[in-house]
Amino acid sequence: MTANTQNRGELTYREIAEQPLALKEAYEEALRRKAWAETYLAEPTVSQTLFVGSGSSYYQSQTMAATYRSWLGREALALPSSDLLLIRKQVASEKLRTVVFGISRSGESTEVVKALESVKELPNWQTAGVTCYKDSSMASLGDVLVSKLGQEQSTVMTKSLASMIVGVQTAIASVSDQPSLLTDMADVVAGQADRVIEGEQLAKDLVQSRHFDRTVFLGLGAMFGIAQEGCLKLKEMANVWTESFGTLEFRHGPKSIVDPHTCVIVLVTESSRAAELKVAQEMKEYGAHVVVVVAAAGEDTAFADTVVVVGLSHVADEARSVAALPFLQYYGYFTALKRGVDPDQPRNLTQVVRI
Repeated sequence: MTANTQNRGELTYREIAEQPLALKEAYEEALRRKAWAETYLAEPTVSQTLFVGSGSSYYQSQTMAATYRSWLGREALALPSSDLLLIRKQVASEKLRTVVFGISRSGESTEVVKALESVKELPNWQTAGVTCYKDSSMASLGDVLVSKLGQEQSTVMTKSLASMIVGVQTAIASVSDQPSLLTDMADVVAGQADRVIEGEQLAKDLVQSRHFDRTVFLGLGAMFGIAQEGCLKLKEMANVWTESFGTLEFRHGPKSIVDPHTCVIVLVTESSRAAELKVAQEMKEYGAHVVVVVAAAGEDTAFADTVVVVGLSHVADEARSVAALPFLQYYGYFTALKRGVDPDQPRNLTQVVRI
């Protein structure tokens, strides 16, 4: 760590760097908890699977639900926990046999805990959870998958989010009919240390070399949750207004905000690579500084101002989603330092939100 980060942001910096170990532990714990996966993810009589969370936990729920749908071929929804708590009949069917996964780093977020409590008496509904704390309030409401090395001191979620996604994706892979998915997850975990190093340098160089009035994060499917998380990290750490959109949806009106002072970060899903890079190139023509996060560089990425290569061309798109996180987290971190803001002390925020 350089001298100017010894005080401001040192917790956040350390925890981003610790995520490879947290991912490895979460992957191994999911393999040990095969029975948990079979009970809550693979029960054939379940008709409705819900992943609920608040803030970052809602965004990772979107990635988890996308992975569940793609790898198991079954329906799943990601919901803000407040929706399940306050307007349940508008967002879910009470009549279907349902599993609800509460997603919460602390296991103490009031909206998540109350949402799970609110469905406990519904017939044919089960609750489970994903957290970093095995003795939390949420753990008392249902069987939880724990990422113990995801525990953090800093307010913003970094290694906790990455490790909880890996834990759930590994659990889903373990009950799928595609053995290669477990190999994919092992490869993702094994390479995250390199992506932390490379993501730090690329993000630092970008932030130090340019000033942007706005940054926009784009992604599809499992990457959309990651794009929303990248957007949130920049807001939380650096107090900068930013937005996130589905990649092609950005073309339908929101692209009007793009100018030479805009950074557009596109998290590319390889199965839709051509279409997404076409959007990225269009933003470049409008004057934006374009960052593409891809499995591999090629002639089709030569137009981009910054190319973040995460590797893993051989793995499923959903498994690759966490590979983008180190760059996005460091982008928020270094932007905060440049603005003189402490990433460890985000304005108006606490680690656990209670109501």
